[in-house]
Amino acid sequence: MKAFQFTIGLAIFLALLTGCGQGQGTNGQETVEPEQSGVEGTIVYESENGPVEIPAEPQRIVALTNAPNVISLGGSVVGVDEWTAGSPHFQEALEGVEVVSYKNAEQILALNPDLIIAGSHFENLEDLKAIAPTVAFTWGKLDYLEQQLEIGKLLHKEEEARAWIQDFTKRADELGKQVKEKIGKDATVSVLEMYDKSIYVYGNNWARGTEVLYQAMGLAMPDNVKKDALGPGYHEISLETIPEYAGDYIVLSRKPSADNEFLQTETWKNVPAVKADRVIEIDMEAATYSDPMTLEYLMNIFEEGFLQR
Repeated sequence: MKAFQFTIGLAIFLALLTGCGQGQGTNGQETVEPEQSGVEGTIVYESENGPVEIPAEPQRIVALTNAPNVISLGGSVVGVDEWTAGSPHFQEALEGVEVVSYKNAEQILALNPDLIIAGSHFENLEDLKAIAPTVAFTWGKLDYLEQQLEIGKLLHKEEEARAWIQDFTKRADELGKQVKEKIGKDATVSVLEMYDKSIYVYGNNWARGTEVLYQAMGLAMPDNVKKDALGPGYHEISLETIPEYAGDYIVLSRKPSADNEFLQTETWKNVPAVKADRVIEIDMEAATYSDPMTLEYLMNIFEEGFLQR
């Protein structure tokens, strides 16, 4: 423990010497050009907790949250969380990258990061800030497009982030119009997930394609889903109540290798959407984020699922 306290103290001392701590910035979600920050090669990012002086082009990022957003913009990551590492979308990009826990500051220190991206709920934020400039985000405070834009600002790639946002929203809106023309503008869609013996129904901002379906494509949600899942983001249901939350179409998130006995039950088989072959399946591990790579993957699935059946 004393050795860890010494390394943290040394990190703070070095940060003071090199000027890599927090600095003063402008109001609003703006970045400042390197020459304005007072330290060559840095910018001041106005985070939700105040200004943070960060490298203009970080080269050793430990992304404890929002790693998929960083990867989609070509960010140079040296450490990510276990959930990101488990997604099939990022296996190639994460070759040789360490899987780390925010709770293990010594492990993060060993990676010599020049930027740490964290969650505002982390109890050891001060320890992380002592290691490297740390920007914390509150999950859900920004919508999925705003979050991508903020990561773009962090990586000095704001223009790239804006370009993707404009292109994606345009294409998703057009797809939504095509889908509604085919299935009817009032047809409803439910997003269900079977996870660890529990069944969940999701609102419009909890990954699993919910942002694409409800926000970007503008598809309708069943009334019971609105009532119980729209606010909190998700709602646990029982097998017996699936019919009460099932829309005209169901997007089913599950692990193909998991125990999915409920699919063989009469309750499931008699859901109208199931009987009409209106179930679109997605791989849970490939759908638990709302970054560009995941969203593009899901939009392709939805295009095929709604228009080519």
